[in-house]
Amino acid sequence: MRKKPILERVTIEGIAAEGKALARVDDKVVFVPGVAPGDIVDIRVTRKKKSFMEGVATHFHEYSKDRVEPFCEYFGTCGGCKWQHLPYSMQLKFKQQQVIDNMERIAKIELPETQPILASANETFYRNKLEFTFSDTRWLTKEEIENSDELNRNGLGFHIPGRFDKVLDIEKCYLQEEPSNKIRNWLRTYAIDNDLPFYDLKTHEGYLRIVIIRTASSGQSMVILQVAKDKPEWLHPLLDAMLKEFPETTSLNYVINNKRNETFHDLPVHNYAGKPFIEEFMTIEEQTPEKLTFQVGPKSFYQTNSHQAYELYKVARSYAGLTGNELVYDLYTGTGTIANFVAHQAKKVIGLEYVEAAIEDAKVNSSINGITNTDFYAGDIKDLLDEAFISKHGKPDVIISDPPRAGMHPDVINMLLQVEAQRIVYVSCNPATQARDLALLDEKYKVLKLQPVDMFPQTHHVENIALLELRKGH
Repeated sequence: MRKKPILERVTIEGIAAEGKALARVDDKVVFVPGVAPGDIVDIRVTRKKKSFMEGVATHFHEYSKDRVEPFCEYFGTCGGCKWQHLPYSMQLKFKQQQVIDNMERIAKIELPETQPILASANETFYRNKLEFTFSDTRWLTKEEIENSDELNRNGLGFHIPGRFDKVLDIEKCYLQEEPSNKIRNWLRTYAIDNDLPFYDLKTHEGYLRIVIIRTASSGQSMVILQVAKDKPEWLHPLLDAMLKEFPETTSLNYVINNKRNETFHDLPVHNYAGKPFIEEFMTIEEQTPEKLTFQVGPKSFYQTNSHQAYELYKVARSYAGLTGNELVYDLYTGTGTIANFVAHQAKKVIGLEYVEAAIEDAKVNSSINGITNTDFYAGDIKDLLDEAFISKHGKPDVIISDPPRAGMHPDVINMLLQVEAQRIVYVSCNPATQARDLALLDEKYKVLKLQPVDMFPQTHHVENIALLELRKGH
């Protein structure tokens, strides 16, 4: 077996796609994770292609002057928060550049100057939902292996990147506010003390599988415990003890999942105590105390960074330029958060979404807020949005689109070009696919504004909002 080559004393120059850093050696680009621009490192090459290489840093000769000390003890092992070693100002700079680069390299159309990125008010503890996995063969650190003969292998935490069967036990996570850490640590201790079997991800044996913790800006919290077997003699004492320890829990739920995968969207969720949902509140206008209430159930989608979602929605609404007379189509509406957020400034909003359960949530969210000028329809948008639909519901003045990472289907884009709405507000979680779609829409639309938004500090992910206006003559 050939030994992997070592590149010595390489200076890291910048940040590339997917958050990896880059260097150049002999006219070849080298992609390296976990390093910062300015670091001087030795790199062990793990992959070699004609035009680039990939590698890992094996030794640091000098640390970058811009590097900061990661705040989490699991940095470098856990797959999350990979940019902790970069100051937040630098993270924002790289995210801004990522949007600009994607637009210039992929869209290749006339573009306005990109607006300065909207920073997140919270750099940590910003997520409202986390999923933790139980494992009876948790990941062991080198120190643990070297210093102990008998180790408890039960763990509750996050999957190690690239290892479906290995879970890193987490004591403190900086992503979600309390009671998230307290609940997870209590669960682990209770399960070990009461000999409840942790799940084996290889053999699919054991009992405790997943715990999902949802928190809300309202202060409400939800727990969804996923177990592999219907064993009320184990489950009920556990849930009763949890309620006693955390009486403030708004919604306590469980799922019995004996499948070989962890998804539960096709399984019933049993509400054991409290409400079957929690509530998120969002101010409609900063000048008024009026709030929207969103019911978030165990299977509901809601933007993961609640506070920053409000900032993103405000930009989207501003770009829509509503006066109260417009018919708005909200594509990929999810649970209707954007649709309901803009409804009071529109004549009517029609939301379209693939997931039927999300559409039911959207209707509930309109109802509980007394919003009567919204309609929601479920179906694959490329099939739903056709001439018959437009003929029945009316030609939209404004289209808001917030598609998944893959972007919009070509059939949807063709329909948008046919419909010729005056404005399109395109919200994207993947500037690369957004840039591809903007190039296609350029046939009839001009991009007037681009606004990056940071929803996920400490990661390379960035959202971007584009405002498109129908060109004159169409």
